[in-house]
Amino acid sequence: MTNRLIREKSPYLQQHAQNPVDWYPWGEEAFEKARREDKPVFLSIGYSTCHWCHVMERESFEDDEVARLLNDTFVNIKVDREERPDIDSVYMKVCHLMTQSGGWPLTIMMTPGKEPFFAATYIPKETKYGRVGLYEMIPEVKTLWATKRANVVSAAAEITRALKQPAISKPEDIGEEVLHRAFRSFTMSFDRVFGGFGQAPKFPSPHHFFFLLRYWKRTGEPQALQMVAHTLQNMRRGGIYDHIGFGVHRYSTDEKWIVPHFEKMLYDQAMEAMAAVELYQATGQKDYENMAREIFTYVLRDMTDERGGFYCAEDADSEGVEGKFYLWTEQEIRKALTKGEADLYLSRYRHEDDASLPGMREIPAGSFIPHLDSASEGDEDLTETLSQMESLREKLFAVRAKRVRPHRDDKILTDLNGLMIAALARGAQVFDEPAYAVAAARAMDFIFHSIQNAEGRLRHRFRDGEAAIDANVDDYAFVIWGLLELYEATFETQYLTKALEYQSHLFAYFQDEKEGGFFFTSVDSEKLLVRPKELYDGAIPSGNSVAFINALRLSRMTGDAKLDERARDIYRTFRAHAGAMPTAFTQFLCGLDFAIGPASEVIIAGDRDGEDTRTLLRALRKNFFPNKIVMLRDGAVVHPDIETIAPHVQTYLSINGRATAYVCTNFTCANPVNDPDQMVALLMEKRSPD
Repeated sequence: MTNRLIREKSPYLQQHAQNPVDWYPWGEEAFEKARREDKPVFLSIGYSTCHWCHVMERESFEDDEVARLLNDTFVNIKVDREERPDIDSVYMKVCHLMTQSGGWPLTIMMTPGKEPFFAATYIPKETKYGRVGLYEMIPEVKTLWATKRANVVSAAAEITRALKQPAISKPEDIGEEVLHRAFRSFTMSFDRVFGGFGQAPKFPSPHHFFFLLRYWKRTGEPQALQMVAHTLQNMRRGGIYDHIGFGVHRYSTDEKWIVPHFEKMLYDQAMEAMAAVELYQATGQKDYENMAREIFTYVLRDMTDERGGFYCAEDADSEGVEGKFYLWTEQEIRKALTKGEADLYLSRYRHEDDASLPGMREIPAGSFIPHLDSASEGDEDLTETLSQMESLREKLFAVRAKRVRPHRDDKILTDLNGLMIAALARGAQVFDEPAYAVAAARAMDFIFHSIQNAEGRLRHRFRDGEAAIDANVDDYAFVIWGLLELYEATFETQYLTKALEYQSHLFAYFQDEKEGGFFFTSVDSEKLLVRPKELYDGAIPSGNSVAFINALRLSRMTGDAKLDERARDIYRTFRAHAGAMPTAFTQFLCGLDFAIGPASEVIIAGDRDGEDTRTLLRALRKNFFPNKIVMLRDGAVVHPDIETIAPHVQTYLSINGRATAYVCTNFTCANPVNDPDQMVALLMEKRSPD
């Protein structure tokens, strides 16, 4: 089946020639038909390398029911803006006047006399996230055209506003307002002196930091950024951070982050490292890069199996005493260092007033936990201080290495490995550090070859050569997260392919068909008294929250509207819970922040190893743009698997013989650019979704 566009020369129009929509090219034939049949005109303008043009086609213009509604109500015209920039210029101005924004795809509804009465950019098939969909909009337009014709042209602005307003939401529906409420809750519980939230004991909760950084990016609210920075500064200065061997302990027993529970968990390392990476992007401060790198150093040195997987934890105790491995006495310091070095170290890392802190009574008399003063206004540069102390740290590390180590739990857990892979892959991108990508890829290969079973399904645990226990929703969700980060770090399409495969397993084995969301266990796992479903983001984010974000990202990467609808199903399931207690769902709120937008898609067309491509990627990665996906159109050849997964990518080509960035933000695509500063400027723009 073809329409009239089959006779056109434009590649963009040819792309739509098989749509069930009865498209006309711009011309008198179309307008004569509109006058004869007394129909309004639906004008769609785009171009062949416009990401959201492809999405709208696949989601709506290839849908038989949408096509039936369009053909019944309108005469439909498709225009290539590159072929007819004059038409595009006129109606893009209309869009700016009516909506204060613009971009492609551009959607115009107008009279047979070419007078517009509605303008928008991308319109989804169905109403979602406060954006009215075509299913709801088209019948409304048909009714207005039939019953209120005289008002349509004269009251275009009012009609436009009415059409853009979604139907009245159910009471549990949530939007941007819940993000504001979550922020206000954090301001009330924030410890302005020492950082963190609430009273002792204080737990690292990095997904709170992820949310606050996104809130700062959305609103420009400085307090959101300050809460994250002040907390991470004090954590890194405190005893909860291992100043000799690096890494983060489980939690602090006191408000000052000085006396920890000394256990080290892999998930804390992964999440805290990722928070430090994001804070570095937001601030550009070297302290946070160093913190992330130090955590990675600890994990790669002490928590990595020879086959590439990551162990799950180190105990708090050694020789029957909690923290003994990490504690020091003055005599031990003086034995390990020269007098001058010892005096300097003790003056910085030992504090006599610590004896009164809760938890210190559990520490043997005369022992202390190395830590720095708490961060406050006017503190000296932490990076410089630690650099000056590095040689002393190395000497103490060598001494400590001779002690009896705490027990290391060498289970390799699929979900925690997914988190660590995600963190390393993110670090590889932001710090331009290939070694982190290599480590992440090694761990992922280990999962593929040792933890995945013969049917391609994941198992939960690996130890002593055996993979066992049915995988849970966290295993799948966190590994998919790792795969998406690893794809964006390496642009190896096998990771995107595998992410989609595992995503299909989630839907097949974990989905709650009745209530929505995902059960914690698979449909064929051992039957318990109840089949659990994790809602809250606790010590680690819930699998449902991560799956929400994964589905949104995969939808943007592939242009598959069905994945976006899957994400919307998760949103509908948990929105009431998140609305009632938003600070307990901060990872979910990160997904909501993405869904509400603005969110961006960036396609880089250029040789993977070319310096111009790397320059664009470095500029993209050093900045904090959390709500984006990045894909590479590598050189002159597109890999067959990318053509299958994301067919729109094959249309992106480099321009002027240089690597080129194609930036789409909030469902609208800008002109391609070669310059990294121009690319960043496009991403900095906050284009209205309306």
